[in-house]
Amino acid sequence: MYQFTHVNGLKVADIKLYALSTCIWCRKTKKLLDELGVAYDFVEVDLLPDADSDLADAEVRKWNKNGTYPTMVINGDKCLTGFAETEIREMCGK
Repeated sequence: MYQFTHVNGLKVADIKLYALSTCIWCRKTKKLLDELGVAYDFVEVDLLPDADSDLADAEVRKWNKNGTYPTMVINGDKCLTGFAETEIREMCGK
């Protein structure tokens, strides 16, 4: 089973970010969360071993049928896809 990397900050929600190491929009999403000082967990799916990468990709597709990145799961019941700056700022009250 793959592991998420935790980033410390203010806990506004349980945020799980599925990203790719090569994706500009994933990097922008992580940078925005960092700038907002928000706690989140992320995994770079393309850097995982094949079996774990397949598991993470299947989880992404449960939330985002297109399987695109970044995919952010919030509190286990909401999903944001792509660089959703406005929605992220609203969630953080910024």
